[in-house]
Amino acid sequence: MALDYAKCAQEIFGLLGGRENLVSAAHCATRLRLVTVDNGSIDVKALEQVEGVKGVFSSNGQLQLILGTGTVNKVYDEFLKVSGMSAATKDEVKAAAAAKQPWFKRAIKCLGDIFVPIIPAIVASGFLMGIMEALNFMVNNGFLQIDTSGSIYVFANLFANTAYVFLPILIAYSAAKAFGGNPYLGAVIGMLMIHPDLQNAWTVATEGVLRTQRVWFGLYEVNLVGYQGSVIPVIIAVWVMCLMEKRLHKIVPAMLDLFVTPLVSVFATGYLTYSIIGPIFSTVEHGIIGGIQTLLTLPFGVGSLIMGGLYSTTVVAGIHHMYTVIDMGQLSQYGFTYWLPLASAANMAQGAAALAVALKTRNGKLKSMALPASLSCFMGITEPAIFGVNLRHFKPFVCGALGGAAGAMYASLVGLGASGTGVTGLFGLLLCLHNPLHYVVMAAISIAVAFVLTWLFGYQDAAPETAGTEAPAPVPEQAAVDCAPGVVYAPVAGTVIPFAEIPDETFAAGVLGRGVGVQPSEGVVRAPFDGEITTVAETRHAVGLSSPDGMELLIHVGVDTVAMNGDGFAALVQEGQKVRAGEPLLTFDRAKIAAAGHPDCVVVLVTNSDDYEDLTIRTGECRALEEVIRVR
Repeated sequence: MALDYAKCAQEIFGLLGGRENLVSAAHCATRLRLVTVDNGSIDVKALEQVEGVKGVFSSNGQLQLILGTGTVNKVYDEFLKVSGMSAATKDEVKAAAAAKQPWFKRAIKCLGDIFVPIIPAIVASGFLMGIMEALNFMVNNGFLQIDTSGSIYVFANLFANTAYVFLPILIAYSAAKAFGGNPYLGAVIGMLMIHPDLQNAWTVATEGVLRTQRVWFGLYEVNLVGYQGSVIPVIIAVWVMCLMEKRLHKIVPAMLDLFVTPLVSVFATGYLTYSIIGPIFSTVEHGIIGGIQTLLTLPFGVGSLIMGGLYSTTVVAGIHHMYTVIDMGQLSQYGFTYWLPLASAANMAQGAAALAVALKTRNGKLKSMALPASLSCFMGITEPAIFGVNLRHFKPFVCGALGGAAGAMYASLVGLGASGTGVTGLFGLLLCLHNPLHYVVMAAISIAVAFVLTWLFGYQDAAPETAGTEAPAPVPEQAAVDCAPGVVYAPVAGTVIPFAEIPDETFAAGVLGRGVGVQPSEGVVRAPFDGEITTVAETRHAVGLSSPDGMELLIHVGVDTVAMNGDGFAALVQEGQKVRAGEPLLTFDRAKIAAAGHPDCVVVLVTNSDDYEDLTIRTGECRALEEVIRVR
């Protein structure tokens, strides 16, 4: 009896705790993926009893209902109708999944959400500051004769540090958006922190604190000093304001909300900022920045050596966005950031390692990937080189880390600092025009060490027969075998394993049917028999087929690769298309799957295996289109 998709969706929705408990809904080739407010309030046992649901489990912050290929998309359409939800976009799914992450990962992501949008403003000011410092140096030492009273020179001096003078406003506006508050109220909090009636924070060192104020009914005294260049106090203050604002929106009557909420939010947050948040967290910020500077200035550059070597690893871990806080704090306290040269050394070293791979390899595909990746790395964009090349072969990544360590140590020994932030790599020189020679030497050391180590020890071309990521051989478009009824031929070459050994609890349990997994040695999925395409996943990582004799098959590339949102996958067929055995169905990039942290095992399951008396499999090494499954 055919499944009633509408009834199935209705029953699922009825057990989820109502629309208010649902955040987002999406699906992959086999599973309905839901992000809920509280998974603990859902009766999982009851969900498992719904007709059509083959299993339920939680993973990566999602409640996943296994429905099977060809069914999940139909139930999903009905579920959207019943729940009143709209199909989740990629950004919505990412945001919902992020909300389920550990607090420290959410905090790091939040820092990225705050600083990434304001980086262009910071970069523009940083570049101008570097250029003006270089011009002033040349003018003052007689190397250049220009009219310093001209409008271009005068205006450029005004423009140069504008983003840093008003940095709290930029941060406050961006932070309010990240925290879900009113960004304009956030900007007001930023303005309060650099109000002209407050003593400029940068004059304290020369003039001392000129004014104080007793607060909280005279309990203690605070300095009436602005927070120019501060980062942490601004973020904390805006976070408090957003909490207050959102709470007030809920309790203040609608007719008064427009007046009461902004007034109370700004006044209360402003008072707390001047009296508690600012004094406490500016002290914390100064302590953190001072501690980092102590680390970077350890004797013989040991601290910078260690951090330069570890920097690329933190990029892989995704925590590098927090370094903007360090750059900003150092610029505020010292006028230079000593962290940015360290980052530049690490980034250029990874580019040099990728360049060595590009020049040494005879693999055309790898060369075409590594060369542009290395060039982008020299410009400060590291992900293509790190994830696409160096980590894939690992030793180049280590060699790049050693090169970054050497360059960072030199930067520390000579006291190299940058006048701004936001740009690394070769263009970082524009932020070090006050001392360009040291920057060039640092870059040369980083690049040379990483390149030589990679060339000598970090990379050797794999033998042709074992180069698992080589471009696949040409695939015949006509049937390569005479198909026998009830037989599934290997869709990829590689090592066949029993389905119970597939590194995914759902596939291994046989919930979606029995079959095999293939550890692939190529990136092309071929039709395993003559048949018809029944489904193609929107993210192009899975395909369903049916044979003329009624066998239903799912081919799923990788484990949890739906999270890649189609990056690295290409579909060569569409639903309803007739295919012949051996015809290409999908292509996939094994390097990208590995870089994303997913196993690339190709799952091959007979989803209606319960209809057959017996299913036998063949394991071990196999070539494409060799028999791997037989049913009867």
